[in-house]
Amino acid sequence: MPQKPHKEFSKRLHQAWDYAGIVKGRHRTAALAEYFEVSRESARKWAVGLSKPASERLTAMAVQMKVNSDWLSTGRGTMELAESVRETPTKYDNAEEVRLVGLVRKLPRKKQRALIQLLEES
Repeated sequence: MPQKPHKEFSKRLHQAWDYAGIVKGRHRTAALAEYFEVSRESARKWAVGLSKPASERLTAMAVQMKVNSDWLSTGRGTMELAESVRETPTKYDNAEEVRLVGLVRKLPRKKQRALIQLLEES
């Protein structure tokens, strides 16, 4: 069985995912891979504590999940940001919603606006 050098990071990451309202379950790793635009294998390794994201990606993840990046990275401090900064977490019901958000984020602003207009007209 492989060593888990980032076991404590993995625990914090799961806490952050729960805090952010990312759905639990069998397809969580696949949904997270799509959401954070990484391979499923990378997301799986983070989830089980076999590896840790690079600091730039880790900071971006903390921002997206509305948690303290220092806490996520090192465990220092508290998980929550100041209440005045944090918005209510978004809850995704399924992997398709997470995938959709990831795909929309990849679009240029002009295409995002066109997509919004198309959806509003339906």
